[in-house]
Formats: sequence, structure tokens, C-alpha cells
Amino acid sequence: MRCLVGFALFCIGIGMLVMLFIPKCFMAAVIAIALLLVGYNLFCCD
Repeated sequence: MRCLVGFALFCIGIGMLVMLFIPKCFMAAVIAIALLLVGYNLFCCD
């Protein structure tokens, strides 16, 4: 279950990074980086 949640958060983070190319917003960058980190850790940890 942690792997699935991690994968979902990682995909949301990637989508938010793509969103950053349209509007420039610092808070969106912080949220995207946080989601990528949390998602990667949940997806890759045993």
C-alpha cells in the first residue's frame, strides 16, 4: 500500500512540476518538491 501511495504522490509531483512551466509560483514549487521527495521515499523504501 505504501508503494502505491508513494507512486501516486510521485506522479502528482511530476504533474505539478510540468505545471510550473506555465505560471511562476514559489509555493507550487515547494509543494511539488515535497511531493516528489515523499513519493520517492514511500515508493522506494522497503
